[in-house]
Amino acid sequence: MPADRGPHYGRAEKLADARLYLCTDARSRQGDLEEFLHAAYAGGVDIIQLRDKALDTDAEIAALHLLAGVAREHGKLFAVNDRADIASLVNADVFHIGQRDLSPAQARSLLGTEVLIGRSTHDLDQARTAAADPEVDYFCTGPLWETPTKPGRAATGLGLVREVARLRTGSPAAAGIPWFAIGGIDAGRLPDVLEAGANRVVVVRAITEAADPHAAAKKLRELLPA
Repeated sequence: MPADRGPHYGRAEKLADARLYLCTDARSRQGDLEEFLHAAYAGGVDIIQLRDKALDTDAEIAALHLLAGVAREHGKLFAVNDRADIASLVNADVFHIGQRDLSPAQARSLLGTEVLIGRSTHDLDQARTAAADPEVDYFCTGPLWETPTKPGRAATGLGLVREVARLRTGSPAAAGIPWFAIGGIDAGRLPDVLEAGANRVVVVRAITEAADPHAAAKKLRELLPA
């Protein structure tokens, strides 16, 4: 979304409008992180999370400062994965946690009220818990298909998307929290994801492995609802 939405268009409002969320490594092999980030945001990505287990702490902080600057330039959000200490140091917009990380309440106590907190979920019970948690600002459900970014994690299939969509239909609290489908999603699979009931997605390889990241992001965003 553009940066000129007015003085009250803050993190929560940007999250409410977000449809396309990207996770990327630091592009160390390609050596084009800054160019890639600009291309992805300009193509329509709303949130970018840096997730790169190969980085040492100093390198991760440096990459996140770069990401933060590019995100501000585009008026978009950026996310830190797992590390609350690093999220605090770089003033992250978003802090994302898995089921084995800090609890949302612990993350909130460390990071305060301004940071958006996201949670990974892998079944309906976890999704229901996340949707009811007052400290969770959004949650992700998947992986829908097996993906090398999460080796060993079984795919949930589109059935879980349909279950979560029904949960949101029957629960005002669940309906009010942004929810993203994740795991193996690309432009070819996206129509099926939308048909199953999701209208926000997280992608990785669909953009990170594209010859033209801007065009790949643009194509995905055009398939998603406004």
